[in-house]
Amino acid sequence: MNVTEKTDIKNGTGIRKKRRLWLKILGGIAGALVLFMGIVFFVHVISKGIEKKKIEPYGQTVSVDGKQMNVYIQGSGAQTIVLLPGQGTPSPVLDFKLLIDELSPDYRVVAIEPFGYGLSDTTDKARTTENIISEIHEAVQQLGIDRYILMGHSITGLYAVSYVNSYPDEVLAFVGIDSSVPNQPGMDVKLPLKTMQFMQQSGLTRLLQKVSGDSYASLDYDEHTKEQLRLITNQVGSNTTLMNELKHLGSNFKNGEKLTYPNDLPLLLFVQSNNEQNDQWIPLHEAQVKQSAQGLMIPMEGSHYLHHTKYKEIAADFKAYMKTIQTSN
Repeated sequence: MNVTEKTDIKNGTGIRKKRRLWLKILGGIAGALVLFMGIVFFVHVISKGIEKKKIEPYGQTVSVDGKQMNVYIQGSGAQTIVLLPGQGTPSPVLDFKLLIDELSPDYRVVAIEPFGYGLSDTTDKARTTENIISEIHEAVQQLGIDRYILMGHSITGLYAVSYVNSYPDEVLAFVGIDSSVPNQPGMDVKLPLKTMQFMQQSGLTRLLQKVSGDSYASLDYDEHTKEQLRLITNQVGSNTTLMNELKHLGSNFKNGEKLTYPNDLPLLLFVQSNNEQNDQWIPLHEAQVKQSAQGLMIPMEGSHYLHHTKYKEIAADFKAYMKTIQTSN
């Protein structure tokens, strides 16, 4: 065996040793990752079981389409507000608590948790606008409410246009809290639904929430409400009903993009004035209030969840607006 052959053998042996070393390193990393994911998942499953027992029921249920929908009623005013959540809000009743407390001295407030939200059942029925508003309307009927003000956050702005056109003799006014506009751009984007579900079901979402800090810390909720919000968030998460609603998001916007509010319907829109993602946010809502002979837009600086920080202002401005409507009527 000559020197060249010996060198080739030596080099080959070195390469194999390096390859084995790298395989061991990669195997160790993969093993550590699997172990990490296993621990995260195990903690998530155990925690969900413990947390579920700590959730305190609120409100009452009504039978809708053979399932139970949770509703919460506060106040005994002569007029009723039916309050609807933004998309994916884990506990609409608790999320709206600060605003409900401000409104209920003068109005009867009925907060509805659609299927998949809060303490309501989930459903396999497609989350089309038609199905969602039909279910909400059935809940309202079950409660014996025939005339009411419709108020809601975010995605309610899309559903409400269909709702008020479907039940024009029932809705006295619509009030949007940074509500969606049917023709707003960018709603045809494909969402990573499988990734979102994996994050939730694996426990990674819980972990990220833990390390990112308390999102409710700076808000005016009492500590008990904050804790209940966290518990319900971990339970509801990305359930199949909420995921199906997101799946239909693009088609629901597409089907509703030409819908407008009736001209004789009073329309009050509270709108985030500092929306950096959409520079057309204010103009879109300005165009929308012009659809109503009694339309009014009130810009407010804050997050998309304006009712978390501007609940006193929203309640006061709403009451003032309703007085002008009553006067003009």
